[in-house]
Amino acid sequence: MGVLPDTWTWLTTAEHWSGDGGVWARLSEHLYLTGVCLALACAIALPLAMWLGHGGGRRFGGALAINISNAGRAVPTFAVLVLLSLGPLGDHGDLPTIVALVLFAVPPLLTNAYVGLSEADKDVVEAARGMGMSRRQLLARVEVPLAFPLIMTGVRTAAVQVVATATLAALAAGGGLGRIITAGFATYDTAQVVAGAVVVAVLALLVEGVLALAQRLFDPGHHRRRALAAAPATAVPARTAP
Repeated sequence: MGVLPDTWTWLTTAEHWSGDGGVWARLSEHLYLTGVCLALACAIALPLAMWLGHGGGRRFGGALAINISNAGRAVPTFAVLVLLSLGPLGDHGDLPTIVALVLFAVPPLLTNAYVGLSEADKDVVEAARGMGMSRRQLLARVEVPLAFPLIMTGVRTAAVQVVATATLAALAAGGGLGRIITAGFATYDTAQVVAGAVVVAVLALLVEGVLALAQRLFDPGHHRRRALAAAPATAVPARTAP
């Protein structure tokens, strides 16, 4: 049999999905890692982006955001994971994996949120300021809604990257779907390796789809555009010649 039929057979075998080392158990570990890392990265990147794009860091915010983004892309996540695993954090379970993935997820979140906030429509911002809004009201009611599409783009990018990269946790004795792939390598089971990769890819696509749907549902601008499109056109009476 070929690789694809063998992979299908592996995926459709019930015993591979149950038990402590089954797909469902590894999937729950993978989702836990992804959720924790993404939440921590958002808690770090979004307040920093708000300060850089709106508050006292506006003067040097662009350079800092770009430098952090470039550094995050240049440093290999696997190298960071190995160094953390060999250090003092290596004795604390999934902590090295969480730290490495958070460092990996911060750059796209920070860059997108900063750009969205700093490039918000200046006319709208000035109009809101002229209405007497405070800095906090301006941020919450005007700048964040305007920047929401870019912020969510950063969240989607970071989430997909974390889902894909969390498979490396298995190389540092962590959990997740990567354990299926490493177990397949250990037993020379190509079908298991490919099946694990397929599950990770499908999970990444599902996460991207769910977040894209959430963006459409919660984007204030999207609802405003739909309301304008659904509003009936107002008829303008034609002028009659005197």
